[in-house]
Amino acid sequence: MNCYDCHQQGTITPAVASCRNCGVGLCPDHVKVTAQEIHRHEGMGLATLKQPARRLTCFTCHDAEHQL
Repeated sequence: MNCYDCHQQGTITPAVASCRNCGVGLCPDHVKVTAQEIHRHEGMGLATLKQPARRLTCFTCHDAEHQL
């Protein structure tokens, strides 16, 4: 699989990840890596785990999720 954003720019670059929302292939230059807190039900409420998970998205999906 090749990077979709590079393809849009007219180049071919192997993808190293895929967006968790839209599924496009992403190269290191076009992937947005963020931390995601993990919650689970514990007793009468939620517990947040100490170690956040890694979350990979394309810039388009990242920007769409963080619009105000």
